[in-house]
Amino acid sequence: MGSPVCGFLKQNNIIFLRFFAILVLSCIPDGTNLCSNPSFDTPTIPPHSSSSSIPSSFKTLTLDGYFSFENLKHAAKDFGNICHYLPIAVLHPKSVSDISSTIKHILYMSSVTKLTVAARGRGHSLQGQAQAYQGVVINMESLDRPSMYIENGEVPYVDVSGSELWINILHETLKYGLSPKSWTDYLHLTVGGTLSNAGISGQAFRHGPQIDNVYQLEVVTGRGEVVTCSDKENADLFYGVLGGLGQFGIITRARISLGPAEKMVKWIRVLYSEFSTFSNDQEHLISSNNSFDYIEGFVVINRTGLLNNWRSSFNPKDPIQASQFSSDGKILYCLEMVKYFNPEKIDVLNQDIEKLLSELNYIPSTLFLSEVSYVEFLDRAHLSEIKLRSKGLWEVPHPWLNLLIPKSRILDFAEGVFGNIVKDNNNGPILIYPVNKAKWNNRTSMVTPEEDIIYLVAFLSSALPGTDGLEHIMTQNQHILDFCAKAQLGAKQYLPHYHTQDEWQAHFGTQWETFVQRKSAYDPLAILAPGQRIFQKAISIT
Repeated sequence: MGSPVCGFLKQNNIIFLRFFAILVLSCIPDGTNLCSNPSFDTPTIPPHSSSSSIPSSFKTLTLDGYFSFENLKHAAKDFGNICHYLPIAVLHPKSVSDISSTIKHILYMSSVTKLTVAARGRGHSLQGQAQAYQGVVINMESLDRPSMYIENGEVPYVDVSGSELWINILHETLKYGLSPKSWTDYLHLTVGGTLSNAGISGQAFRHGPQIDNVYQLEVVTGRGEVVTCSDKENADLFYGVLGGLGQFGIITRARISLGPAEKMVKWIRVLYSEFSTFSNDQEHLISSNNSFDYIEGFVVINRTGLLNNWRSSFNPKDPIQASQFSSDGKILYCLEMVKYFNPEKIDVLNQDIEKLLSELNYIPSTLFLSEVSYVEFLDRAHLSEIKLRSKGLWEVPHPWLNLLIPKSRILDFAEGVFGNIVKDNNNGPILIYPVNKAKWNNRTSMVTPEEDIIYLVAFLSSALPGTDGLEHIMTQNQHILDFCAKAQLGAKQYLPHYHTQDEWQAHFGTQWETFVQRKSAYDPLAILAPGQRIFQKAISIT
């Protein structure tokens, strides 16, 4: 194959065979589910007393930052608020060498301990993926962030720390009239966190996910090595880490592609009563050359006064017709579109939008429009966070389910799920929109259905007080997954969560062998990202 993996095998055959045998034997999870029990409690699990000698070992390290060994509950919590695994220590690194030294030290102790390491950014994982039960959590937020370097030449980019927030990158790059081209719907996340998954939003149909908009990475591998990688240098590691769920290395620096940034956006919403019409229009838009800059959608099930709620942020094209529209008792589909523009080109923009809308088949009375700044639109989810935090409703369980469905089966999915399994969306929004995979790089570790057009369907539920509760939502999620499996839809989980190795192997399919080879090359003792539950930590044989 000629890849760095093969080179590693040839140069380190004996060591590899030892490690690989141990790794394979250690891969099968023990069946213990620490996330929940039948009553859906979420206890914080204390570390074993036998680990009490480990902190003194860490104290021998010379670091720019420091370890903490007490009051670690924050590291056993994430946005999902379902899984709670207490680590034995939290590293607060100031430098990349702190991370490297810690991993090398754990490797050195690997014959006597099964310590693992999880990198934690803003803690927005859903199922404990950034936690390390009785291991070490690295608080990436404490990492010193060098000033962003912005190249605004023919191929513009920005060099940033892996711990940098996307919202900060937005503000800094806008000073040069530039910004990243692909986003997530929520910007208060770290670069390393989203690049370890994919980073998908309404721009992905045009630019691909965030992992396809990266030129270079600096990574600390599971061997403790600090490696610079790109498409041309250490390419196997580069593509493995992108979408690799933290299994091959911790991203400490990234070079991100930039493009011109406009100042304003025209933000549009329309409704459909038939799913097939809705999806046909979405697919038409993502396939058009001169289309919108952002295309998403969501499902509305039996919501009262929907259009009245929109009036706080949007203006109806026809107020009289809009006031006569009723959403009660209906399943509706909202198409959400955005066009970026600069104020001096508003006339051209309006003509373009009018032409695009004339090609669609939405319900005419439901056309709503708004104009906001580019920043306000991209940071829109943060406003919801502020409101929810003020009401004490942010730190509740979030049993989200994100699926990728092939275009050929999306109608079957919609008919089987909306109104049948899911009878309302009172627990949170249901996003649904297509992306064109022709714009995506298939060399990364991200797994998708094998069709050119796929749909992201995201059930963004919150177990709020007074609602059906966590157990009901998780049961509903399982019914959706069971339906997908029984109907053989070819669905894949995005931000995947599985309990057994067989499930992970089925998820990766033909990519599984490459994934295991990369794990053996870059993290042979399975130290990194134990919360993903893909591999178990191995003990080295000396």
